[in-house]
Amino acid sequence: MISKLDHTSVETAEHIRAVFQLSYAVEAKLLKAENFPPLKRKLNEFVASETIFYGYRKTEFLAAVIEIKERDNSIHIQSLVVDPAYFRKGLASELIQYVLQNHPSEIVTVETGLANEPAKQLYRSFGFTDTKEWDTDHGVRKIAFELKRKSS
Repeated sequence: MISKLDHTSVETAEHIRAVFQLSYAVEAKLLKAENFPPLKRKLNEFVASETIFYGYRKTEFLAAVIEIKERDNSIHIQSLVVDPAYFRKGLASELIQYVLQNHPSEIVTVETGLANEPAKQLYRSFGFTDTKEWDTDHGVRKIAFELKRKSS
């Protein structure tokens, strides 16, 4: 079940952060990144964030989280993480679909590591197109995607 998460609650933020840590540890290995900023995100950064978090729960267990930032006419997917125990079960797809249905914006953007093939395939399956590639100051090559939708 997907629901909006109250990340301002320390208890909820702890659950969100736990999924981030598990998921990003796998991504850091995939990207061969020794210094991976998402793994350094502190609990208070979740609590104080001005982004929106949605979670996918399996019973009461938080199995996946999508974090979005709404702008004037667009949405940026800040993060999309899945507990490794739930990889390849469609949770990320369901979260993206939920955001697309519930946040009608003309443009949706997202970034991931260039070597993260599963994420790239996922975004492309929703019609996202590559927009640019660049090297970060922490040694990871990234790729940006954009999905343009007709305004309603």
